[in-house]
Amino acid sequence: MSSIPFVTAPADAAERRAVKPVVCYPVETLPVPDMATLQRARETLTKIDEVTVPPREGATFSVPKGHFFRILSIDGPQVGDLNLWNANDLTERFFSGKTRALHATHVTTGNRLWSTLPNLRPMATITHDTLGWYGFDEFGGSVHDVIGTRCDPYTNRLLSGGDYHHCCHSNLTRALAGTKGMSFAEAEPFVHDVLNVFMCTGFTADTHQYFMKASPVRPGDYIEFFAEIDLLGGLSACPGGDCSAKHSSDVAACYPLKVEIFRPDMDLLKTWPFPERNAYVSPE
Repeated sequence: MSSIPFVTAPADAAERRAVKPVVCYPVETLPVPDMATLQRARETLTKIDEVTVPPREGATFSVPKGHFFRILSIDGPQVGDLNLWNANDLTERFFSGKTRALHATHVTTGNRLWSTLPNLRPMATITHDTLGWYGFDEFGGSVHDVIGTRCDPYTNRLLSGGDYHHCCHSNLTRALAGTKGMSFAEAEPFVHDVLNVFMCTGFTADTHQYFMKASPVRPGDYIEFFAEIDLLGGLSACPGGDCSAKHSSDVAACYPLKVEIFRPDMDLLKTWPFPERNAYVSPE
């Protein structure tokens, strides 16, 4: 909320405020994933790999097109920051802002994670969410948001004056750099705004500030995705733990997260319309 005094309201202020809203992107023409086919494929899954992300650290994982992956809570309530890249082209990466505009502030089963322009195609589809029951609480909070950015050392220094090296931005950058054989400086520009997995967030009713609260996640909960393209994923186990108090802290109780990769019966997906890059061609 701005501290600048309000200006005098015009005579027709109430009339202007009363104008009904219009949804920016009507979803009637948005391609809808065939969830029935994905459900049949889910019933044939064989785990082929897993990665454990230590508390306050990051890790990468690879998911071939047509495979599934799950992010699991295993030891205690813990949130994670997820990055996704095209495994063959790091310049194509998850676009949280467009995902938010096409779906909602918080995503769940049936929603898709879209990639950056000029590609703009689904990178992954959410196929199961054990926290799908949560909905929105009395504070306007919900889980799996695409509104927050990621905790980072630059904002931390701006607000606290201190340096903290295990922010999710730093964890994701180190993980990507190690996987791709890059320096930290080379990898950092590819780290992007995240899907805040398991994080419970919203906006306050009075000041409209972004808030977080204790995540409802418990060991055994997971969110599952279907890879629409070859993916390189990055996941940070947030140093805020369940984000009930702070999100850049060595004091908060933190726990590992696990990523599991699954191969389905690929014959069930022979006719799946794996997305091509967006067909728009600029006249310039």
